[in-house]
Amino acid sequence: MYKDLREFIERVDALHALRRIEGADPHFEVGGITEVAAGRPDCPALLFDAIKGFPRGFRVFTNAATSPQRAALALGIDPALRPLDALKAWMEKRKTLTPRPPVTVKDAAFLRNTSKTVDLTRFPAPIWHRHDGGPYIGSGSIVIMRDPDGGWINASIYRVQVHGPRQATVQFDHAGRHGAIIARKYWERGEPCPLVVVSGEDPALFIAGFEYLPAGQSEYEFAGAIKGAPIEVFPGPLTGLPIPAHAEIVFEGHLPPQITLPEGPFGEFTGYYASDARPAPVMEVAATYHRDDPILLGSPPMKPPRFHFGLPFRAATIWQNLDAAGVTDVVGAWQHVSQLMPVVALKQRYDGHAKRAALVAAAHSYMARIVVVVDDDVDPSNLSDVMWAVATRCEPSEQVDILRNAWSSALDPRIPPQDKLDGITSHSKLIIEACRPFPWFDKFPPTSALSLDEARAIEEKWGGLL
Repeated sequence: MYKDLREFIERVDALHALRRIEGADPHFEVGGITEVAAGRPDCPALLFDAIKGFPRGFRVFTNAATSPQRAALALGIDPALRPLDALKAWMEKRKTLTPRPPVTVKDAAFLRNTSKTVDLTRFPAPIWHRHDGGPYIGSGSIVIMRDPDGGWINASIYRVQVHGPRQATVQFDHAGRHGAIIARKYWERGEPCPLVVVSGEDPALFIAGFEYLPAGQSEYEFAGAIKGAPIEVFPGPLTGLPIPAHAEIVFEGHLPPQITLPEGPFGEFTGYYASDARPAPVMEVAATYHRDDPILLGSPPMKPPRFHFGLPFRAATIWQNLDAAGVTDVVGAWQHVSQLMPVVALKQRYDGHAKRAALVAAAHSYMARIVVVVDDDVDPSNLSDVMWAVATRCEPSEQVDILRNAWSSALDPRIPPQDKLDGITSHSKLIIEACRPFPWFDKFPPTSALSLDEARAIEEKWGGLL
């Protein structure tokens, strides 16, 4: 496995999936290039250098794991696997992960450059979307905190907006996030909350940072499990918090109680702005550290289907929930339009099998407005295949249903503003059974297309020439 972000970038380059960009403006242009590249069929990773207004060597890396290939690479899975096969491989690996506690080392690469005068504006924090409230140095950063009661370390991803040379806001999204709970514990004691922001961690830590782990479970241990080796950490000189030794850019400081600044707005993963500027806790930065030629890891939310990770972890959860509910013969699950359109593929065994799968998937799909079920000859990860099934196998008058008052979020752009103010965040879900009708399944016209196994065989034999 890769040792750090730099080794990961080298491996991405070896796959011919890296593009180097020079001279881009951090005000919208870096974000714009990132979004355009993410929407291309090859979806390359980008390494920006010579960024306008900043010295050469202060770099930004984006689209790190937006493709299934690079997501598999980050997880330590064969990047040559088809997307659905890579997701299956991750599900199997996830079952056998063994937590590996971090190990403390005596030196850290980020200590090579320690600023005597704190100035966050030295780093090329992009304004990712045109109407964002300011520069965000933290779109893929991990924020490290220690629970004052249990002593466990939380290292999750929260967005971080720069407000000046020594101040940044940390947006915890809602009061139930672990970071918000930990900060509140310090504030209730009348104490500032110590924290560290890392903008340039390795991909395993990035994955652990957005994975939903229970309170008390260490993201460091999860990342170590992914890599099959412990994460090396170094105690922060001011806070004592464990910092990844190979981190690129590190800020150390505190969140004082009862001090806020307007944060946002910020473009969300739905492709819309969900709210105006709102108060967020302020980090008083006391020290900055960085490696030589530092690399800021950027992972801005983008208009779907672009997403920060190329394998849909939530689809794996839906798949597992279908198995737990006793829905047999599920051969695949995926999510399109970020996580807003889950698709389940199954081998039909009885009349009502597809509807049962759809209802279970709908019940476990956060914010999803459309749920699709397809036959086992359709690759759920291929949106063109899915829509082929919808257009040729679904009879709308018989195979379409609507569920009302279903689970959603304040991020949903279709919920009326007044409803959000009143705390109403439910919506309806459209269920589409894009399956051959079970009662006359055998009489349905045979397909002329390759089966999934036939397509795999062709790719294995001839893929190098295609």
